[in-house]
Amino acid sequence: MPKPVVAIVGRPNVGKSTLFNRIVGGRVAIVEDQPGVTRDRLYQTAEWAGRTFTLVDTGGLDLAEAGDIPGRVRRQVALAIDEADAVLFLVDGRTGLTPTDQEVAALLRRTRKPVLLVVNKIENFQRAGEWTEFYRLGLGEPIPVSAAQGMNTGDLLDRLVAVLPPAAEDEEEPDTLRIAVIGRPNVGKSSLVNALLGEERVIVSEIPGTTRDAIDTYFTLNGRRYLLVDTAGIRRKSRIDLPTEKYSVIRSFKAVDRCQVALVVLDAVEGVTDQDKRIAGYAHEQGKASVLVVNKWDLVEKDDRTAARFTEAIRRELAFMTYAPVVFISALTGRRLPRVMELVNLVAEQQCLRVNTADLNALIREAVMHNPPPANKNRRLKILYATQGGVKPPTFVLFVNDPELVHFSYLRYLENQLREAYGFEGTPIRFILRRRERQ
Repeated sequence: MPKPVVAIVGRPNVGKSTLFNRIVGGRVAIVEDQPGVTRDRLYQTAEWAGRTFTLVDTGGLDLAEAGDIPGRVRRQVALAIDEADAVLFLVDGRTGLTPTDQEVAALLRRTRKPVLLVVNKIENFQRAGEWTEFYRLGLGEPIPVSAAQGMNTGDLLDRLVAVLPPAAEDEEEPDTLRIAVIGRPNVGKSSLVNALLGEERVIVSEIPGTTRDAIDTYFTLNGRRYLLVDTAGIRRKSRIDLPTEKYSVIRSFKAVDRCQVALVVLDAVEGVTDQDKRIAGYAHEQGKASVLVVNKWDLVEKDDRTAARFTEAIRRELAFMTYAPVVFISALTGRRLPRVMELVNLVAEQQCLRVNTADLNALIREAVMHNPPPANKNRRLKILYATQGGVKPPTFVLFVNDPELVHFSYLRYLENQLREAYGFEGTPIRFILRRRERQ
């Protein structure tokens, strides 16, 4: 059965992300001493007293503030409340009751869902007068906590698990395919995520840097379960000034670390940039299966050779990733979106391919016979035996007479022979060299 969902809501800068991090046990949400840092919904699994639930951090809710971003934040919070089984309504004990708190409370009372009123930033629990005014919100007894210090959060969680839906017998979840959407700022990553999900899961804006956290979303397509992670745009280090953006970039790289497939989003109008190379290079170095997604294809004037020329330019600029399939899409119009998930499934399958040891050694012997390794100082490389050591990425162990005789160009030749014979589309291939004397 799916885990219960708990949403943390409240006005800006009351400590929602601090409480989120405290409950999940790590610095997952970005925390800064300024309002408006969290904008999208951020999901993480949490556990207390044997109950597992999904905790959702949301952006600061200000029902009066005008503008595009605040309006979209309000929509994100509304979606989080709608899907939640329980709500933690966080208020600021230092600031006291505000008109915004009253407006949010009125909104939550209409949901008819369990709501726990949590008064944050309380350091002295003997002074009950600091939180009694929040009884006026009509949401029951306020629960004082200090999220930063971890004070009274255990009592809060005890109260929370008591209002969650009854636990059902856990069913074994199918394997979840983890997909990270990565790229420079403003190439259309969030638009792609929303288009794939069919809803405004993350905020989309022409302002670079709108997405700040790595946003996890589970969904099911054709009976298969996926985790889709939208990441913050990764700029060059020299252009990263704010601590908030620094943490965002770190989370983007961590999203690549824990994914199986990386969707590297490129801008069809701007072409491949040096920063695109660095981003794609990180996915390659981490051994991730990858798909190169060229977005905004609807903005390009085309003839019958445009796609071929663009593909040639990509292969030239990203020469280390010639194995990755290329798909041209428009997240705005939905053009060729189904092809993206088809390629995700393909490269995920290819990164798990295994080659029978006997067939592998036959292929290596034939490759060496057709193109013997070059001699180095009157010594020639001898490949005595080969075996596949692992998958994700496919890794091959070569037992040789002297690893120092192996040139990278010859490994590239062997890699090409493996790809020609077995595919391995969309995934890097790794070689491990081991010294072994001929018996």
